[in-house]
Amino acid sequence: MAELIVALDVSSTAEVERVVDLLGDAVSFYKVGLELFSAEGPSAVRAVKSRGKRVFLDLKLHDIPRTVERAVKSGAALGVDLMTVHAAGGRAMLGAARAAADACGKDAPKILAVTMLTSLGQSDLEDLGIGREMKAQVAALGLLACANGADGIVCSPQEVAEMRAALGLGTLLVTPGVRPAGTGLGDQKRVATPAQAVRDGSTHLVVGRPILEAADPAAAARAITAEMAGA
Repeated sequence: MAELIVALDVSSTAEVERVVDLLGDAVSFYKVGLELFSAEGPSAVRAVKSRGKRVFLDLKLHDIPRTVERAVKSGAALGVDLMTVHAAGGRAMLGAARAAADACGKDAPKILAVTMLTSLGQSDLEDLGIGREMKAQVAALGLLACANGADGIVCSPQEVAEMRAALGLGTLLVTPGVRPAGTGLGDQKRVATPAQAVRDGSTHLVVGRPILEAADPAAAARAITAEMAGA
């Protein structure tokens, strides 16, 4: 069954503690991203782990292989469960992330490769000098990443079905850009509802504002989880 990950789009450890305590047993998995990690560093991860929750450390590592290798080992030492690298970092960098995870044993984080950010559309690819259609670009990067050791990829809901078919059942497909019907898109361009993302093959759905900005965040999280289960 697919899992819900709540994005901790906050900027302090105190706010992390408040949100995790507020959501209670409605949520067991949280994303610590660049904003929060830049503000609070490892203490944000520790605040989540100390409450018995799992952590998706989403820093989108994109650097020389040696640096990425060391960063993955640091994440493993914090006990994170998932980490992201950029697929565009290439074979050597992806292989270094894989080697680092393997060296950390059974408690190592799963390595996810970011394909194309869900805030990007086709015109953005053209600005970057990429001639492929979006789905073809995501597929090329996803196949490259998984052939070089990634446990899965991050892609938008619009590419999930094709990537599930291409990568098989054992691959993690983590999907941001999930918006329950009737909620705003924010800065996302390639979105879907939770039910559609699960039907198409997502293993994890990342949701932030529709939960954190809800009048009753725990109820909003439970509603999304129920929609996922029904799919």
